[in-house]
Amino acid sequence: MKDRSGKVKKDHLKQIKALTFGEALFDIIKGSAHLGGAPLNLAAHLAKLGAKSAVITAVGKDKLGEILLSRAEAMGIDTSYILTDEKRPTGTVTVKLQAEGIPVFTINEGVAWDAITLSEKEFQDLSREEWDVFCFGTLAQRTEENRKTLKRLFSEIKAKNFFYDVNLRTGYYKKEWIQSSLEHTTILKMNEEEATTISCLLSDTEDSCKPFSTYKAFCHSITEKYTEISVICITKGSKGAAVYHKGIYEEVETTPVEVADTVGAGDAFSAGFLYTCLSGYGVSKATSIACILGSYVASKPGSVPEYSKELMEELKAKGFELD
Repeated sequence: MKDRSGKVKKDHLKQIKALTFGEALFDIIKGSAHLGGAPLNLAAHLAKLGAKSAVITAVGKDKLGEILLSRAEAMGIDTSYILTDEKRPTGTVTVKLQAEGIPVFTINEGVAWDAITLSEKEFQDLSREEWDVFCFGTLAQRTEENRKTLKRLFSEIKAKNFFYDVNLRTGYYKKEWIQSSLEHTTILKMNEEEATTISCLLSDTEDSCKPFSTYKAFCHSITEKYTEISVICITKGSKGAAVYHKGIYEEVETTPVEVADTVGAGDAFSAGFLYTCLSGYGVSKATSIACILGSYVASKPGSVPEYSKELMEELKAKGFELD
């Protein structure tokens, strides 16, 4: 229920339940270890916003795994489905920052999150719950074990929305993985570079790519082919974001910030969009809030910085107030 200002009243907001699947790791940035992995970052930001979030992933039976579990719990994430791998180490990624804080990732293989294999009991436990949104990406699909797990989750998870953050990493995606993911998606998110890549992949013109002339045409084509997709978000860095919903294309600007690094900024955007939209606000307001959160995280080191008083005030000024 909304008041006359269009703000959703707190006493009518239900707690959103979100489940994410995929990589959980440590980003090594300038010699410092930061908790990372898009699914974990997303769950952390959702928890900070007030959602009940859980992650399906795996860590090693090592010190980094212990630290990751402890920090995830401290951030309010449900760690019930974070598995411990007896053989593989906790994942790490070396991050080098280019101009404007743009990260270049060296992603180690053969790590715990490469083998997210749930037991029958864990599948059964998950199937009994109902979620507002199930979130997944592309990177974790680099192993056959994970693709099998994800395929079964698609058939067993009871979720009102399936959120696909494309999140492409060079050398770790294939056309068929993206197509399969799109078939199970209701809310799609990508950045500008990924939009161009997908435009080429889906048009079968990778070698001589001529992507769609406009994002609106691209979004229309996606929703024509994958009819379950109701919303598409395209992040545009300092230029804000574009959102496509029910045939309407809109661009939302954001306030430029001095970038520390952009690691986790897209995950903060995703969390802001999902939490706001699923709380009952429209997609335009959700995109605006998402841009604020994404820009804020880009202005701070690490993927899940503390939310400042100034950020809270900015969100409140936009008609979105956290508890």
